Amino acid sequence: MANFNIIFNCSSRDGSCIETYLTNDNQIGVSIYDKEDVVGIVFLDKPTAIKFAKTLRTEINKIDDGRE
Repeated sequence: MANFNIIFNCSSRDGSCIETYLTNDNQIGVSIYDKEDVVGIVFLDKPTAIKFAKTLRTEINKIDDGRE
């Protein structure tokens, strides 16, 4: 198992969770849990993580603007 530092951990009331962490090889890991079972894991390099963050902000702004 690789060493990692958790940089974000969010749990909901139903037990699902999203956790992000930095791996030893400088990738961002994103794990999605559904009531403690791993549903999926994605590893992103820095350029891909930056693009994903920009896309996520765009989608959040659509919610704030009332667009779907």
